[in-house]
Amino acid sequence: MEVSLGEKHKQAEFVLASISQLSSSSSTPSSSPVVARFSVVSGVPELRFNQESESNDSVNVDLRTAQIFKLSPVQSACISEGSETSKEKTYSRGITIQFRKEQESRAFHYAFEQWKEEVAVQGLHLQNETVLASKSKFDDKIVASSAKMYFHYYGQLLHQQNMLQDYVRTGTYYAAVIENCADFIGRVVVDVGAGSGILSLFAAQAGAKHVYAVEASEMAEYARKLIAGNPSLGQRITVVKGKVEEVELPEKADILISEPMGTLLVNERMLESYVIARDRFLVPNGKMFPTVGRIHMAPFSDECLCVEIANKALFWQQQNYYGVDLTPLYGSAYQGYFSQPVVDAFDPRLLVAPAISHVINFTSIKEEELYEIDIPLKFIASVGARVHGLACWFDVLFNGSTVPRWLTTAPGAPTTHWYQLRCVLSQPLYVMPGQEITGQLHMIAHNAQSYTIYLTMSAKMWGPGAELGGILQTSSCKLDLKEPYYRMSQPQVYAVAQDQ
Repeated sequence: MEVSLGEKHKQAEFVLASISQLSSSSSTPSSSPVVARFSVVSGVPELRFNQESESNDSVNVDLRTAQIFKLSPVQSACISEGSETSKEKTYSRGITIQFRKEQESRAFHYAFEQWKEEVAVQGLHLQNETVLASKSKFDDKIVASSAKMYFHYYGQLLHQQNMLQDYVRTGTYYAAVIENCADFIGRVVVDVGAGSGILSLFAAQAGAKHVYAVEASEMAEYARKLIAGNPSLGQRITVVKGKVEEVELPEKADILISEPMGTLLVNERMLESYVIARDRFLVPNGKMFPTVGRIHMAPFSDECLCVEIANKALFWQQQNYYGVDLTPLYGSAYQGYFSQPVVDAFDPRLLVAPAISHVINFTSIKEEELYEIDIPLKFIASVGARVHGLACWFDVLFNGSTVPRWLTTAPGAPTTHWYQLRCVLSQPLYVMPGQEITGQLHMIAHNAQSYTIYLTMSAKMWGPGAELGGILQTSSCKLDLKEPYYRMSQPQVYAVAQDQ
């Protein structure tokens, strides 16, 4: 049976060994036991601490903004934007909680999370029938159904295993951290979107003073188990379950570490969370691993791929499918297949011009600049060919003080789980060696945690009179980065072995 917040506070009472103010170095723990009560006061959910010997002296914590961190089996820290009953002013505060037994600590943490979940999911219906909003910046940008699927996906160990077994990815992160241990020794680190906690463990191996592993999905519980199973490192790691846009941390970070890259670098829109974490938690001139990202682009020619996509729509050319004419939908189906970016690993020899790149500096870019990305295109064809679209890949730089390291997803390099991405034109362009190809790659973020891509490519005049300018051919397409065609997952054709 569900218990309302009003009912829940009657039974949510705990006796603690002591509490002390985290923000004051001179603060001493209370000498007498403390009673902690969860309650709703004037429509506001709060956690109230009262010393048994001084019932009128209380410390109140606003549960809407509070976070709790386990420092040891019997000690925790509670951070909140709170207020004292005798003052109107709201201010940030931190409280260290000492429990009598480990079982009491676990019960308290469970009750705390249950109250937080109740507030977040249901909202609070106040006495005047207004509703207390609990939406964060993330919730304002992302539709709830997309967020639910996203966190469910990353909350499963099989998907974490897929990323961990990308040895190019994991090995490069490990090398970037360990080779630059001078950046981590004695420093406070925040792991943004920690997942299994592997990067937090790397940071602890490199000598970090403390690591806060922030993870919003249910993977946070697995991260706690993994970290607890590595006690020599885990004692310096605190897992914080929640979105980086919402959680509060007890101190600033000297360095951020994260793996925020999606397909084409920007898919899933986690780069925005990485930038928000920078603005919320990173000290001035702090380091970010990764530091810089680059999107690389080049025109390609791949007749087989173009025909493969076009042939998918042939199903809709049937005029007698169980007595039904499907041809009215052929045009829509044809355009639909060409609206899917293709994710696979391709031969770099398919490129018909040297690549250009678009740089995103994570240390300085504003979050809003990631909402819309506009990249002008200009290439000189190296060969004569039919251009079937634009090939894209990315790399990121870990700009460590000792050894700068790049992680690349380029064609021809060892394949990663990101592969490469190609935007295929339904109408190819014809170019000759030395001919100029221009255009625009325009990406607009949408609330399903991805981007709508608008691609235009043109072949300029070539040969005598080309200096006068002018466009010979233009082709364009609209694609949804959220719905790619994962070509690598399709059955591969193998040659039939001959009998010996």
